[in-house]
Amino acid sequence: MFRYRTGCAWRDLPVEFGPWQTVWKRHHRFSLDGTWDRILTALQARADAAGELDWTVSVDSSISRVHQHGATAARAPDRAGDGTTRPEGRAG
Repeated sequence: MFRYRTGCAWRDLPVEFGPWQTVWKRHHRFSLDGTWDRILTALQARADAAGELDWTVSVDSSISRVHQHGATAARAPDRAGDGTTRPEGRAG
């Protein structure tokens, strides 16, 4: 969790966590076998039962823009007749 909170690279973990390779292997194994999902579910259940969890969700309406090189991609003419265009060389 330290890594996600700080945003550091695996190799920059403090020495008290042990070798970074060991920490990464354990994290990866827990991710694949569902251990982290079970821990999260158990913690949420306990917090919800104790009334310590607020299930209010805030949704951000940010706008995402296409990468600058994708914005000027060539488009094929409307061959489908449905008003859409497709990138060159792509079938519809």
